[in-house]
Amino acid sequence: MSRRSLSPDGITPELMLRAYSIGVFPMAESAHDPWLHWIEPRQRGIIPFDQLHISRSLAKTIRANPFDIRINSDFPRMIESCATARETTWISHRLRMLYNELHEQGYAHSVEAWLDGKLVGGLFGIALGGAFFGESMFHTKRDASKVALTHLVARLIAGQFRLLDTQFITPHLASLGAIEIDRTTYLAHLDQALDVDTDFFAFDESFIHEGHEILSILKGDLVD
Repeated sequence: MSRRSLSPDGITPELMLRAYSIGVFPMAESAHDPWLHWIEPRQRGIIPFDQLHISRSLAKTIRANPFDIRINSDFPRMIESCATARETTWISHRLRMLYNELHEQGYAHSVEAWLDGKLVGGLFGIALGGAFFGESMFHTKRDASKVALTHLVARLIAGQFRLLDTQFITPHLASLGAIEIDRTTYLAHLDQALDVDTDFFAFDESFIHEGHEILSILKGDLVD
């Protein structure tokens, strides 16, 4: 894994987007780390849309619509929730500021699962061309982040996206269909995705998207 460190003072949202476009992403050692580290893994995690794994139990949960799924309704809270979900975090205070700036510019988005007026799970990431770079996810209620992810994938399919980047593989992501590809293959996928015109808001935002609609977009053969 290639890694280079820079003082965050010179890092702008524009530089962040340039880094994503060439397969590099930032991380910090902790919330208070004064440095940002550019990461370029030899093996990259992605979720191919046609390999998203939805178990029968998860499909049942999706159909039941237990969560109110919202897009960008409270992006700062999503960042904070992801950063504080564990004892340590790679999302430094400076990164939070940068992600919020990217959100204000229309590049960073959150997919949020709400229950009884509380944010109980979800994810955030960066949309650039036809690529979505997933940054972090969290949950306090069972399946909340998984349901948010399925809504994200359905949205990406509807918007003609080509690539869902998870950066690394975790057991949680692997259970949902994430795979690893080598750097060269990843960069080829990325180049193709960046050339595509997409619409993150291809879904009509004026009504709630029910679970059966999400599963229909993802196709029944994905449910085992």
